[in-house]
Amino acid sequence: MIEFTDLIIFMLGSVAGSVALFFFFKLKKEQVLKAQSDAKRVLHEAKEKIEHDRREALINLKNELYKKRSDFELEMKRSRIEQQRLQHKYQKKEDVLAQREMNLDDLRRELQHKERDLSRRLDIFNRDEIKLKKLFNELISKLERLSGMKKEEAKNILFDSLRKDVELENQKYITKIEEEARVSAKEKSIDIIAGSMQRYLPEQVTLHSSSVIHLPNEEMKGRIIGKEGRNIKALEMATGMEFVIGDTPEVISISGFNPIRREIAKRALNKLILDGRINPTRIEETVAKCEEELGANIEEMGQQTLLEFDFRGIHPELVKLLGTLHFRTSYTQNNLIHSKEVAYFARMIAAELGVDEEIAARCGLLHDIGKAVSAEVEGPHAIVGAELAKKYGESSIVVNAIASHHEEVPAKSVYGIITHLADAISASRPGARRETLATYLKRLEQLEDIANAFDGVKKAYALQAGREIRVIVDECSLDDEKATELSRELAKKIEEEVNFPGLIKVTVIREKRSIEFAK
Repeated sequence: MIEFTDLIIFMLGSVAGSVALFFFFKLKKEQVLKAQSDAKRVLHEAKEKIEHDRREALINLKNELYKKRSDFELEMKRSRIEQQRLQHKYQKKEDVLAQREMNLDDLRRELQHKERDLSRRLDIFNRDEIKLKKLFNELISKLERLSGMKKEEAKNILFDSLRKDVELENQKYITKIEEEARVSAKEKSIDIIAGSMQRYLPEQVTLHSSSVIHLPNEEMKGRIIGKEGRNIKALEMATGMEFVIGDTPEVISISGFNPIRREIAKRALNKLILDGRINPTRIEETVAKCEEELGANIEEMGQQTLLEFDFRGIHPELVKLLGTLHFRTSYTQNNLIHSKEVAYFARMIAAELGVDEEIAARCGLLHDIGKAVSAEVEGPHAIVGAELAKKYGESSIVVNAIASHHEEVPAKSVYGIITHLADAISASRPGARRETLATYLKRLEQLEDIANAFDGVKKAYALQAGREIRVIVDECSLDDEKATELSRELAKKIEEEVNFPGLIKVTVIREKRSIEFAK
């Protein structure tokens, strides 16, 4: 029983294994068939893609060939047109050359004809020359017989006489030319200087620095002085200036010889007044800040001056010194404004003389650079400025012009003379430098006294701040011609005895009145 059951189980297992094996092989066959189908499909798609790419490449190749052919045909067409243009051009040149060759042939024939004519005339001239020589020799022989002198003796006597006459005339001519040159040079120099003065119009005549601080109220004086004078002492120690608090209400004066330090003191005090906090620590901080600001302002002023004249290549130290000149004055005339005026005048004069305008202006702008350090360095400011210019790489022309503008050293070029003249023009312009009332009145009195000293003068009046003098003469003692002569003599006398800038107009008035009363 047991064996039968085992047999059945075995048979069932065999059948199940056969069925499983059948299905396994069937599945494998289906997979193989599917793989074959997929491979055929992929191969077919690859063939189609290759064929499509081949057709696309063929189309692109045809398009490229068509484009190349079109470009080539266009280029060939352009080449043919250019070739035709050049051929036409060369043909025209050939025609011109042919015409010129024909003209040359005509000229050659004309030249040959003139050459034959000239040769014929030359033969005639030679024959005439032989005849003239023969006549000349006969004339010389006759003259020698009549005068009793040889030809060489007569020639030497004639040459000596001519030499003396020529030397005398030459000396007269040289004297005349020198006199004319002297007169014209004077007139030309006057025209140049007067023209330069008239062409320059500054925005302001001069700039006078102020050392007075206006306070908002009288109480501010006590705050500036501080407890036991600590604040004002701190101000004086930090700035090196003296603060004068007088009886004038709401005013404090700053006294000191250094204009830079005085400007720092003015700025610091103004800032402290606006801030309201006034104590020794705040004073030191404010003064230090004002020193930095002023240093930046000085450099900025120097740079603006260079931009105004379009100068390049000036050493940075000279630029700072130029800016420093803004805070220095000479006879109340601001040094930086004066230096700029001198540069403008020098440029104008150089233009009239036909020399380099930029070099002249550079000399004028730097001519007073020594005044920026004259308080720290001993010596004339012209010499000090020349040494600074040489130290910082300026040319020898500029250095000599700076050194010679006050004639401490001789000028080695025309630029030194131009700088000297421009400096004198700027300093002597009316209003450039402050003049005291006593000096002003003295000049007016001097003009009137000079006029009154002439015979026949009734009254003399100085007008227009001494720019004009009007003279009234006695009509009985002076006629019109003598009045005209008096105006010339008076003008000459004023030129000799009075120092004045610009021109003084002399007007002589002669009037005769006849008065009668009808009864």
